Amino acid sequence: MSALYSAFGAGFVFGIGLWISGMANPEKVLGFLDVTGNWDASLTLVMGSAVAVTLTGFRFFSSRKKPILEEKFELPDRKDIDLPLLAGAAVFGIGWGIAGYCPGPALTSLSTLSTESIVFVSAMIAGGLLHRLMAGATRQAGL
Repeated sequence: MSALYSAFGAGFVFGIGLWISGMANPEKVLGFLDVTGNWDASLTLVMGSAVAVTLTGFRFFSSRKKPILEEKFELPDRKDIDLPLLAGAAVFGIGWGIAGYCPGPALTSLSTLSTESIVFVSAMIAGGLLHRLMAGATRQAGL
C-alpha cells in the first residue's frame, strides 16, 4: 500500500511541476519546438533540470540491490532498436509537435476541461486501445 501512496505523491508533484514549468501549456511547448521561427528557449532550463535530477537519481539508485518500496527493479531486457520502437517514437514526436502535448502534461491539463486536452487524451486512449487490439491480433495470427 505504501507504494501506491508514493506513486500518487510522485505523480502529484510531477503534475505540479508540469504546471509551474509551463509544460502543460501547449503554446509554450510549441514555441519551444519552433526552433526555426519564434523559438521560446525557456523550457531548456526545465529539460536540463530534469536531466540533472534523473542522472543524480540513477547514480544513487543504481548502486542499490533493490528499490526501497519493491522487491526488485523492473528494468527492460531488450536493448535493440527495431521498427516498432522507431515508428512509435515518430508517432509520439509528430503528435507532440502538432498538439503541443505529451501524455503527462495532457493528463495534467485535463484539470482545465479544455476541449483540446479532452480531445487529445481521448485520442491518446483510443490509440492505446487500438494498439492493444492490433498487437493481440498480430500475436494470434503468428506474425
